[in-house]
Amino acid sequence: MTTVHTSSIQSLPLLARGKVRDNYAVGNDRILMVASDRISAFDVIMGEPIPGKGLILTQMALWWFDRLGHLCPNHLTGEAPESVVTPAEVPQVAGRSMLVKRLTPIPVEAVVRGYLAGSGWKEYQEGRAVCGVPLPEGLSNASKLPQPIFTPAAKAAAGSHDENISYDKVVEVVGPALAQQIRDTSIAIYEAAAEIALAKGMIIADTKFEFGLDAAGTLVLMDEVLTPDSSRYWPVEGYQAALAAGTNPPSYDKQFVRDWLEATRINGKPWDKTPPAPRLPAEVIEKTAAKYREALDRLTQ
Repeated sequence: MTTVHTSSIQSLPLLARGKVRDNYAVGNDRILMVASDRISAFDVIMGEPIPGKGLILTQMALWWFDRLGHLCPNHLTGEAPESVVTPAEVPQVAGRSMLVKRLTPIPVEAVVRGYLAGSGWKEYQEGRAVCGVPLPEGLSNASKLPQPIFTPAAKAAAGSHDENISYDKVVEVVGPALAQQIRDTSIAIYEAAAEIALAKGMIIADTKFEFGLDAAGTLVLMDEVLTPDSSRYWPVEGYQAALAAGTNPPSYDKQFVRDWLEATRINGKPWDKTPPAPRLPAEVIEKTAAKYREALDRLTQ
């Protein structure tokens, strides 16, 4: 297995490097998306890769795309990513890449929450609502919501936090018809995925989707989908105890890295969450890699 912190595909023009993915132009109509083994926390990319992470993210995304196509078309071309790079570059691409259609991205993170957690829990405590969606009294951290809610966010520039916005703001950005389509499609995908995951013993507490428009104006699901990087997965066996205690259930994501960073001291002081990040020790890297592997294995077996 080739570990890739930062890909270097010389045969294609680099379009952008995100926190995890490196995107290369393939002609004018396609993009090669390479999922690296980078991991970020608090919007800072760590210097050490998590071996196998990019492979796992890609396998999970493809697994979900295969099961959700009846709800929304996706950006996959069906072509082999290895076919657009040189033989010497194939090890950087194999198993961790998608060759996708080039779309006009919609500048909204389509977030769906089925449970109260993270920033949603904080908002609820302040005003019994999340992103302007009113919720009933009496909910606690990790509570299941009466029904899934659409709580969009504005996509932020690299290094900045996405900002929660109201549905009305989405209407301002994309118009009422497209806003409704994005909301309804996002909730339908979440509900279908949550049912599939629950049968595997996993709860999808919340997730975010990204959409684009093709040349005909069709809404297309793009980027990654329902991976531990874009979704909060909880094992069912730890959920009830955490709910009763009012704590966060254990999750299949990078929370292990976040917790270690929060506890780390540099010259006696907490890390200020700006680059450079502290070096991740081998134990944190290994345990994080194991969490990602467990999520994939549990979902797909």
